[in-house]
Amino acid sequence: MLDLSGRRIICLGDVMLDRFLYGDANRLSPEAPVPVVRLKRTQSMAGGAGNVARNIQALGGEAALVALVGEDAEGTEIAGLLGEAGHLLRSDARRTTVKLRVIAARQQVVRVDEEERREADAAEQAAIAARLGALLPGAEALILSDYGKGVLTPPVLAAAIAAARARGIPVLADPKGRDFTRYAGATCLTPNASELAEATGMPVASDAECEAAARAVLAAVAVDAVLATRSEKGMMLVRRDAPAVTVPAMAREVFDVSGAGDTVIATLALGVAAGLGMEGAMRAANAAAGVVVGKLGTATCSAAELDHAMRELEGATGEILTWPAAQRLVESWRAQGLRVGFANGCFDILHAGHTRMLRAARAECDRLVVALNDDSSVTRLKGAGRPVNPLEDRAAVIAALASVDAVIAFPEDTPLEAILALRPDRLFKGSDYTIEQVVGAPEVASWGGRTILLDLLPGRSTTTILARGR
Repeated sequence: MLDLSGRRIICLGDVMLDRFLYGDANRLSPEAPVPVVRLKRTQSMAGGAGNVARNIQALGGEAALVALVGEDAEGTEIAGLLGEAGHLLRSDARRTTVKLRVIAARQQVVRVDEEERREADAAEQAAIAARLGALLPGAEALILSDYGKGVLTPPVLAAAIAAARARGIPVLADPKGRDFTRYAGATCLTPNASELAEATGMPVASDAECEAAARAVLAAVAVDAVLATRSEKGMMLVRRDAPAVTVPAMAREVFDVSGAGDTVIATLALGVAAGLGMEGAMRAANAAAGVVVGKLGTATCSAAELDHAMRELEGATGEILTWPAAQRLVESWRAQGLRVGFANGCFDILHAGHTRMLRAARAECDRLVVALNDDSSVTRLKGAGRPVNPLEDRAAVIAALASVDAVIAFPEDTPLEAILALRPDRLFKGSDYTIEQVVGAPEVASWGGRTILLDLLPGRSTTTILARGR
């Protein structure tokens, strides 16, 4: 398991308050052609550089965030959200940035920003330098999270980079604007494709174009590497005197890209601090980004989720999770408020009925675990000659489905022990059962979960397929 825990990372940059209003939108307003959102819940979290710190913590690292906030209620709220990780400097000359997002049916409807952009004055810059200087001893990486709100002025950047590099601390910067020379001396810049294009005035659509733009940055700016994040095209790492390295995007489904760059630079810094090297850290960051874009809002990636995603990145998509690994993954999902579903079966010869049922199950939950009968269990249940496909092959096929988030196996005739170990919120079975016949239904109900019977596709079954083959 990839272990990034305990690494101490300093983050310096623009922090903001992210507010989310979640609800349903079933009609248009009579006042204007806009949806009416019926509010169900609200959520607030630290955004911008605050989200970088949250991602560091979610992966088991120790974060320390240096940032400016106003002497206002929003600044106080951010301080409370960050807790001990927040080393915030209050200024009555500033207004804390707030980003309000309204989300209906998993779709962002509108975003409203409250902010005023003002560069840190001389007193604020001196306070930042002093606070950073006190925190750098013992740090293993410094992240510069630039959202263009005025904290990372050229003098602040120069002083921070010089102080970190003097201690041998790698510096990773998420840049903004056209002038990347502001980040001279950093170890790595992590622009997205549009930021890279803006800074260089060059096209970045193809691999060759992206590499050429990144090398133009290296020629103009004294940094060691450029890691370009390219949305659905994945990532490209370009270092001096080394071939470019690309990795494909990991996301199976994209719900929200908010904060994905924060996840990338947080994971990259932790990976570098853990000794993975820049390329290894990029692969971990790519896997983490694939996790967060599948979530709504300014999300984070847990250590268990990253470990699971890294297995996929390494080509182990059919690898069956051990029960302890599955428990860690499920616990991390549940800690994020995600609803976990559970389905089980032999899935010997995958057919349209199976895929339809699993898609329907995934629509009823946020994450779906599929438990497979192992080979000896299938033989006891189905008779000699079964399974046709061994467990490893069945797992590889099931794990490749977009509707499936994790696969485990069980040796017993029923999945009860697996259900008790994972404690899912939703238990799925075909409509050829009744609730009373579903193994685990009473147990799931006892902890507040629900059993759902899913419609079957008529005429589709492994037994029927085998009979036709004979």
